[in-house]
Amino acid sequence: MKGSFQIGRLYGIPVLLHWSFALVIPLFAWIIGVEITYTTSLVAGLFGVNIDQSLITSGYVPYILGAIVSIGLFVGVFIHELAHSIVAKRNKIRINSITLLILGGVSSMEETTPDPRVELPMALAGPLTSLGLGIISSAIVYLIAGVEGSTPFSGALIFIFGYLGLLNIILFGFNLLPAFPMDGGRVLRAWLAKRMPLARATRIAADIGKAFAIVFGIFGFIIFNPILIIIAFFIYIGANQESLLVRYNILLKDLTMQQVMSSPVMTVPPAMPLSELVEKMHTTKHLGFPVVDRGQLVGLVTLADVQKSPPTDREALIVKDVMSRQVVTLTPDAPLTEAFKIMSERQIGRIPVVQGDEIVGIVTRTDILKVMELREG
Repeated sequence: MKGSFQIGRLYGIPVLLHWSFALVIPLFAWIIGVEITYTTSLVAGLFGVNIDQSLITSGYVPYILGAIVSIGLFVGVFIHELAHSIVAKRNKIRINSITLLILGGVSSMEETTPDPRVELPMALAGPLTSLGLGIISSAIVYLIAGVEGSTPFSGALIFIFGYLGLLNIILFGFNLLPAFPMDGGRVLRAWLAKRMPLARATRIAADIGKAFAIVFGIFGFIIFNPILIIIAFFIYIGANQESLLVRYNILLKDLTMQQVMSSPVMTVPPAMPLSELVEKMHTTKHLGFPVVDRGQLVGLVTLADVQKSPPTDREALIVKDVMSRQVVTLTPDAPLTEAFKIMSERQIGRIPVVQGDEIVGIVTRTDILKVMELREG
């Protein structure tokens, strides 16, 4: 994920920290610090213990405790994501990384067509881990209360572990909501996929997730809660993207570049004047061409490349002056899903197909969309 840097590895999985994480710790510390009197009373009431507030409410201590709780919460979120990743690795799914960011953690996994038998235990692993952390934190509260009694220091410890116990149990319940792409939505999809095609199960789970997102968003507006609105936005976008990803994987499954590519390929030389290139684009209705020099692929030129140069300079420029030299290529036997993934990530419209040193075809985004439309029909 862009804007992230690696802070370590666990079980061979890179652990990344997103820049947004630096914003949320002081924000949460301030929110918890401001409401510490109310929260302390809430924790004391829920756990049925006495909390000495003399240390908790003095000076800057509320904000220090808020920072400790915030860091503890994100450690819990990380362990939650790690549980998903460990179950995935045991089922031979490659884990690219775990990223901590402003709204929690994200496990980046190999993009494959989901298997309901694998997804069900993988989806449940995270919430059950959060529940376990909540129960352990709650048990520590009673242990401290029983051993230390009611002292200023024990009051601070009870507040920290009580708050973390409460947050992790809330995290457990929230993640089990059937709002795709949260864990509960994945559990729902896994259950539905045993009774219907995966694409339909994904669409139903995604639609339910979008409905939850709309409800969260409306409620967030009513109570003026920006965090709830942001969560609603990410749930809606995530549900939509996951539904599209599964649709693409299913429709493009088992297809290779060779089966879809256009061949022979229209190419242009690097010395072609831009005016002539633009005329060729108008004539052929193609918006991009591989650039070949003495049989070697040396670049790719598109209408967007031409438009980056001032109109007054185009008469004096040639293809070599504006072409992209870093060309992504694939072999004829490469999966078509890989091409679509690269096009989406890099925002490019075409990929040349190369065998050895020879360009043998080209696949465009339009080619892929046409194949999907034909397969759906």
